[in-house]
Amino acid sequence: MKRNRRAKIVATLGPATNSAAEIERLFKTGADVFRLNFSHGAHAEHKARLDAIRAAEKKFDRPIAVLADLQGPKLRVGTMAEGGALLEQGQAFRLDLDDATGDSTRAPLPHPEIFAALKEGTELLLDDGKIRLRVTEAGDGFAETVVEAGGRLSDRKGVNVPKAVLPLGAMTDKDRRDLDFALSIGVDWVALSFVQRPEDVAEARKIIQGRAAVLSKLEKPAAIDRLDEIITLSDAIMVARGDLGVELPPEDVPSLQKHIVRKCREAGKPVVVATQMLESMISSPAPTRAEASDVATAIYDGADAVMLSAETAAGEYPFEAVAIMARIIARVERDEAYRAIMETSHPDPEHTAPDAITAAARQVAETIGAAVIVTYTTSGSTTLRAARERPVVPILCLTESTETARRLVLAWGVHGVITRDVRNFSDMIDKACRIALSEELAHKGDRLVVTAGVPFGTPGATNILRIAWVGD
Repeated sequence: MKRNRRAKIVATLGPATNSAAEIERLFKTGADVFRLNFSHGAHAEHKARLDAIRAAEKKFDRPIAVLADLQGPKLRVGTMAEGGALLEQGQAFRLDLDDATGDSTRAPLPHPEIFAALKEGTELLLDDGKIRLRVTEAGDGFAETVVEAGGRLSDRKGVNVPKAVLPLGAMTDKDRRDLDFALSIGVDWVALSFVQRPEDVAEARKIIQGRAAVLSKLEKPAAIDRLDEIITLSDAIMVARGDLGVELPPEDVPSLQKHIVRKCREAGKPVVVATQMLESMISSPAPTRAEASDVATAIYDGADAVMLSAETAAGEYPFEAVAIMARIIARVERDEAYRAIMETSHPDPEHTAPDAITAAARQVAETIGAAVIVTYTTSGSTTLRAARERPVVPILCLTESTETARRLVLAWGVHGVITRDVRNFSDMIDKACRIALSEELAHKGDRLVVTAGVPFGTPGATNILRIAWVGD
């Protein structure tokens, strides 16, 4: 199951891809990471999907990553009389805590936390920004507004407050229950929604206690103001462009995507670009040219992974969506311009022995025309450093930790193999050559660049580099 590309594909499971056969087919087609969306579906459904993923993992003898995506707080208006009402531009409109059904003059908003953050001039976006309100007066449990962009407001439509940090944590009671369940069934990654500040990530890490890696979804502008701190506390980042695009001007999102990807690469943290990547393939067997360009742009930016949401969860063409995404990635990575971008955008190595060795490994591999860089790792830090360098050749990660191998599936260019740790230098070289050959990452006569740490098995102690030749 060797992939012919370096960037990874995250596929969301749902009604369209629910059976073991469909999950297996998604993996064979090119999905590397499977997303369980806890905004939908019962726990029993997610458990059945995870069991099917683990069965595929065993069948193909390949580590597969499972990402549990928590819903996060959902801010919505209440119910409306007759299902909805038309709001006209320029009219007055009131939001309050009264749970009486709404009409064209007012609507219930059962979130006191929102009112606590409102002041005169605050902008409110309803129904993904289709309706815009401006606050003229705010008090305890109410807000008087003027409609700046009208439209029909129907039941339970979402509410966004772009320029305010809301006094809400990233996890609701439902999220805590979902998190406990996700950890109990052995997911590899947990995605946090509604991250506004570093404290949101710290709270989740305290609960998770290392049982899964933490991916922070950047969907609130407030998070961008503290981006460096959030990246530091997270194991990976997701650019959730759909939500960012609601609360930010559309013209700001592309440059922000590039900025976030660059920051994550500098920190050596995997970064996923998500939302509406092949949206038309929910109902069409082929993407638009604009969508193909969008996926390609994320790869040119240096993203570790790109994600499919409804395309694979509920779309009519889930396998075709994965296949075309894999083809787009592979085509970009063959482009000389892509290689030039990667070559000119290497983050500066930190002044440490592991960073020096890893940077040298990339350079040596390119100089001698090696077939693959082999990393021995316990915690995964050595392999993530190698991925940060974006080498020309694939990265073969050898680890005895199943947990580490699965988490590293998300990282750029990493092909993980679970194997016992080595005992000495001879064993190190022999095993690297043998596995590179059996995994079809190298052929007889090829050279490898091998990095490891002495004493063997010591986390984060990368301090040696060897060049090996694959013999008989």
